[in-house]
Amino acid sequence: MTQANDNAASRPNFIVIMVDDLGFSDLGCYGGEINTPNIDSLGLNGIRFTQMYNGARCCPSRAALLTGLHPHQAGIGQMTNDLGVPSYQGYLNRTSVTMAEVLKGAGYRTLMSGKWHVAGSWDNRLRDQWVLGDEKHPMPKQRGFDRFFGLMNAADSYWNPKSLVMEDQLIDVETTDFHLTDAIADNAVKQIDEAVGMGKPFFQYVAFTAPHWPLHAWEEDIAKYEGKYMKGWDAIRTARHEEMKGLGIVDSKWPISPRDEDSPPWEDVENKEYEDIRMAVYSAMIEQVDRGIGQIIETLKQNGQFENTVLMFLSDNGGCAELFQEDTDWPDDSQWASAKTLNGEDVRVGDIPDLRPGPDTTFQAVELPWANVSDTPFRLFKRWIHEGGITTPFIVHWPERIKNAEIKQAPMQIIDISATLYDLAGASYPSEFADNEITPIEGESFASLLGDGGSWQREKPIAVEHEGNRGIRVGDWKLVAEWDQPWELYNMSDDRTEMNDLAASEPERVTELEKAYGEWTERAGVLPWPVDPKVMAKRLKGKHAHISQHRGPVTGEMK
Repeated sequence: MTQANDNAASRPNFIVIMVDDLGFSDLGCYGGEINTPNIDSLGLNGIRFTQMYNGARCCPSRAALLTGLHPHQAGIGQMTNDLGVPSYQGYLNRTSVTMAEVLKGAGYRTLMSGKWHVAGSWDNRLRDQWVLGDEKHPMPKQRGFDRFFGLMNAADSYWNPKSLVMEDQLIDVETTDFHLTDAIADNAVKQIDEAVGMGKPFFQYVAFTAPHWPLHAWEEDIAKYEGKYMKGWDAIRTARHEEMKGLGIVDSKWPISPRDEDSPPWEDVENKEYEDIRMAVYSAMIEQVDRGIGQIIETLKQNGQFENTVLMFLSDNGGCAELFQEDTDWPDDSQWASAKTLNGEDVRVGDIPDLRPGPDTTFQAVELPWANVSDTPFRLFKRWIHEGGITTPFIVHWPERIKNAEIKQAPMQIIDISATLYDLAGASYPSEFADNEITPIEGESFASLLGDGGSWQREKPIAVEHEGNRGIRVGDWKLVAEWDQPWELYNMSDDRTEMNDLAASEPERVTELEKAYGEWTERAGVLPWPVDPKVMAKRLKGKHAHISQHRGPVTGEMK
């Protein structure tokens, strides 16, 4: 393979790897039992951060990562539905710039392989009506990327996805040995080879859809984990917590949060084999991602680029407590119900105990009790602003600068990543771009942390809002609430698992933080929830088990 020229080697390459719905404790180097040797090698030879906060949900996190703005400022205050106001329009606006746009202007080759999901809604049943690249459906190559392979939709079959795009054209799967995770890794490798051959530094965004539902994995990978989870979620949570304490990922003074109230005790579970196989498939999906990251690492080494590449790894939100019930007591006429396999077979949608997940004829989810395991030792899940919803494992690996492996506790936010890359690249964030005035960046560079003994402290508060779930952190203090509940107050130094609510005993602090939160909402464009009463997105079975969103059969509008 071609060695980059001296000019390219003088500036670092950047690869930002984002996975989907992976919890804080799933990786081996963060305390989990899943086999992730390649990711672990990055963490154990780089920096593992323990207090990086994402945007609580997939597309808000992606908007924040790409732009360095809060999701509402970029136009994606909820999801990719257009709720009729600019901060909730559901697609990236033109008062934001992406990392690809900024770094391309600084001389970088810009590459993307994986899930886009910042460009309006895509209903597979209406595929023949899609218009790629119009105002409400901007494509990656319209937002600064030189190369793109990936998925437009929030999720899809891994075996036969219908929103798959190469560059700017929809493509169809043509072979039964296709799997989306493998394809994302394969295309990432091809993009790297091409960029290195051009002699340019590159920025690459690799956005794996796994381990987001549906539970689709190769049978040989599933077999490695089958039976491993028969000990149950309580035992796995406890084992992970002990390992996390031993690694120094969490403070031993923080007790593990209780099992979520929507999760039954393991001894009361009737279909233990089904629960075991679901978690086995989920684990297999993560191992498959890790294998793909291994391909990327090997490609960098073969090209002589491993030492001078800043590799970052994170998840878009906490573990996912969503479930599917199309085949059970609460039918849901979703776009997935009409899906077909490549061979024309029907796909059976629903979390069905007599249906083994994994193959292309199924469409299932891991559900709340195992999501509770993924988020060990924290409370709640994707969508919520409690620690289980917004805490991501975050790894930075850069051999040229990071000489000693460390675990760092500095609180930081996903919007800080772009600011850091600009700092390292010597790139300038614009006040205007393509004849549009650009919103000032909210992220803060933590580049000073990427070296031995470096220190850094975020200046602005960390604030996150999603569908009325809300929170703000200033120093050690966090004010947080579920969407229809009062504020709770926690001291993160003493009580990061959010067990001891101090709101009643610290009313002045609550008032102070609530004021800071209100000031942030005004600046960020956050509106009271629901913005549109027709889009509540709150169909719960129990308190936290969320029934998957669905779309109407004709209009594609959210019900």
